[in-house]
Amino acid sequence: MTKYIRHAAVFCALLLVALLVNAVRVQLFQAGPYDGNTANRRTTIARYGQPRGDILVDGRPVTGSRDTQEQLRYERTYSDGPLYAPVTGFASQQYGTTLLEHAEDGVLAGTDPLLAPFPLWSDLTRGLPPGGKVVTTLDPAAQRAAYTGLAGRKGAVAAIEPSTGRILALVSAPSYDPAELSGNGPATKAAWARLNSDPDKPMLNRAVRQTYPPGSTFKVVTAAAALDANVITDVDAPTDSPDPYTLPGTTTRLTNEGDGCAGASLREAFKWSCNTVFAKLGVDVGDDDMVATAQAFGFNDGELRIPFSAATSTFDTSVDRAQLALSSIGQYNTRATPLQMAMVSAAVANGGQVRPPYLVERTTSRSGGTVAAAGSRPARQAMNPATAVRMRELMTDVVKDGTGTNAAIRGAIVGGKTGTAQHGLGNSGTPYAWFVSWAQGEQDLEPKVAVAVVVEDASANRGEISGGGDAAPIARAVMQAVLAR
Repeated sequence: MTKYIRHAAVFCALLLVALLVNAVRVQLFQAGPYDGNTANRRTTIARYGQPRGDILVDGRPVTGSRDTQEQLRYERTYSDGPLYAPVTGFASQQYGTTLLEHAEDGVLAGTDPLLAPFPLWSDLTRGLPPGGKVVTTLDPAAQRAAYTGLAGRKGAVAAIEPSTGRILALVSAPSYDPAELSGNGPATKAAWARLNSDPDKPMLNRAVRQTYPPGSTFKVVTAAAALDANVITDVDAPTDSPDPYTLPGTTTRLTNEGDGCAGASLREAFKWSCNTVFAKLGVDVGDDDMVATAQAFGFNDGELRIPFSAATSTFDTSVDRAQLALSSIGQYNTRATPLQMAMVSAAVANGGQVRPPYLVERTTSRSGGTVAAAGSRPARQAMNPATAVRMRELMTDVVKDGTGTNAAIRGAIVGGKTGTAQHGLGNSGTPYAWFVSWAQGEQDLEPKVAVAVVVEDASANRGEISGGGDAAPIARAVMQAVLAR
């Protein structure tokens, strides 16, 4: 009898060892696949089992968390959701994350290893550190000025601090409230369906994810290329520019909106936005130099992150002379985001240097300890410093007594460039109204803000829309907000 008991005991011990070996195998070698299995809700439950970290604007949180007392306990909340949606994006229990909520998800959700002071202990307890904070570069007054200026219109605004690349405003209109997408109930599904079917695309971030033909605002790039290549050596000397200008190799004649462009100097052509002068300048500069200058400003850069990705602004690298002429006035295949055109204006204001734009100043733990900081970023020389000085003069003239007088600010130096870009089949669509600018207060040693505004209001009458009339006042309000700080 004792023998049978002993055999049973040994057998039970072997079973126990087998169970322990299997447990070790599961915990050490199968943990990854089990954690990643879509049927395993433990990770999701843990993710929403604590409040999400906040996104801060000027030290104030514009996000929060609401305790629902449900299995997925905490839902995301937003203060001024539509105002900051092009920056925050959404954090949804059902549809995931976008924009800053996605790019900084590790810090906000508490899964970033840098938030865990004792990583081994966190691994053993399977607990998450509290979510950290994301401190943005936004200026709340500039953000609100841009949002208010675009009220009831379709378009976007991007504003940058030229000397650093800090993004001060990023607005897209129409916007939406990301709080509508936070949960996982029927209301969330209905909001998702409504927003995605809306023809105005409120969830599209027009400031960084939509490209437009930049129209005459691209003449800033063409003028810089002409000056750098010594095609123009005197901005006040007459140019050999006919009006109309026949595109090389074609019978197509390019004309201007106004008179006085035949042989106009660069200063006058820039002030009054003469298409014929700049189309011919682009051809005279040549494909290689035009491409090189455009790319120095940031065109054709598919790697731009702020920290979420931006759409690639494009300047065609393989064109004939007629196409180059049109590309040089911001038409043909030339396309740009508002962020890219703010970078162009910022380069002029910053002595020809382009600072990579960024939106996150630093990330911190919940207690405020720094996790990561933006740090210094290398500048790229878009044009010679002497060229930048002359470009600042040209842009200042536009605002003083050219097409951009609506952007003038008393007691400040303001430079700008208007643009009206045609689009649609046979240019049948309502033109896009552009304005790019920079501003320097009378007490400032350098320009404090560079702005790009695009208005694509389909309800506007074609004859009423223009960069100087529609976009310049919005840019002025944003610049005033920054200079007032």
